[in-house]
Amino acid sequence: MELREMQYFLCLAEEGNVTRAARQLNIVQPALSMQIAKLEAGFGKKLFHRAARGVSLTPAGETLVRLVMPIVRDAERVEEEMAQLDGKVSGRVRVGLITSVAQSTLAPSFATIAQKYPDVELSACEGYTETLIEWVVNISRRKTALATHHILDEEMVLGHRAASKVVVPKGLRFEQLPRFDLVIPSKRHGLRLVLENRAAEAGIELKPRLEIDTLSAICEVVATTQLVTVLPSIALHQMLAAGRIQARRFLRPGISRSIAWVHSPRRGVSAATRAVVDIIQRDLIEAAASAKRYVNDKAIS
Repeated sequence: MELREMQYFLCLAEEGNVTRAARQLNIVQPALSMQIAKLEAGFGKKLFHRAARGVSLTPAGETLVRLVMPIVRDAERVEEEMAQLDGKVSGRVRVGLITSVAQSTLAPSFATIAQKYPDVELSACEGYTETLIEWVVNISRRKTALATHHILDEEMVLGHRAASKVVVPKGLRFEQLPRFDLVIPSKRHGLRLVLENRAAEAGIELKPRLEIDTLSAICEVVATTQLVTVLPSIALHQMLAAGRIQARRFLRPGISRSIAWVHSPRRGVSAATRAVVDIIQRDLIEAAASAKRYVNDKAIS
C-alpha cells in the first residue's frame, strides 16, 4: 500500500463523500473511486458502505483508518520538520470557524497568514458549532473527547437601533429580556443554546419575534427596526463602529459565551496548524477588545 493510496483513503473516510474528497485531493472523482476499488480488491474486504448521501466506514475500514493514520501523519510531519530546518513553515491546514468569528477575523487573519506563511496551504469553512464539532470528532464516526484550548470568554450584550425608541431600563437585567421584541438565532445555532441555558437559569422563557441564523442579517434587522437582539459584542462590531447599533451590558450575572479551538486528540498539532491558530486567536482577542469599547453602560433616556 503506497502513501498516496493511504492519503486518498483517509481523505474519503474523513469527508464521507467522494465528490468532496476528490475536490480536496485535486483529482477527478473517477480516479479516486478507482483507487478505493483497487484497495478493496487488494485487501479482499469492503472498506466503505455506499449510500446516496455518501459513504461510511465498514468495520474493516475503521481498522484500516486506525492502522494507516499514524503512518500518514508521521510522513506529513517528516516533510514539515525537514522544511522547518530552512526556517519554513509549510503544510496543509484546514480550519472551521463559527460565523461570529469568521465575519470578524477571517479576512484579516487569512491575509496575514498568506503573507507570513506562503508555503501553508489553507482551507477554511464556516458552520454551526455542532456541525464543526461533528466534523472534528473523528473520521471513524466514534465519539471521542476533543482536545480543547480556551481562547476567551466574551460577554453577550443587548443590541438595538441607534435611533430606537426602545426604552432600556437603567441597570439592565437579563431577567427583563421578555419585555423586548427579540430577533435572535434559531435553536440549531450555538448562540441560541447559550441564551436558552441562561434563560432557564433566570427562570424566563424566550419568545422571539424573529429567528434568523445569519448574524449579519440580524444586525441589519436591528439597525432598521425597533427589534433588539442579544449577541456577542464581536458579532455587532461593524454596526457598533458605524454607529447604526448601540449596545448595553446586563448587570451581573449577565451572559457570556466561551470561545475555544478544538482538535481530535488522535492528530498532532503541526507547526503550520499552530501558526495559523496563533494568528486567528490573536486577531480574535483584538477584535473582541475593540468591540467591547463600543458597549454602553449608561441608561437610554
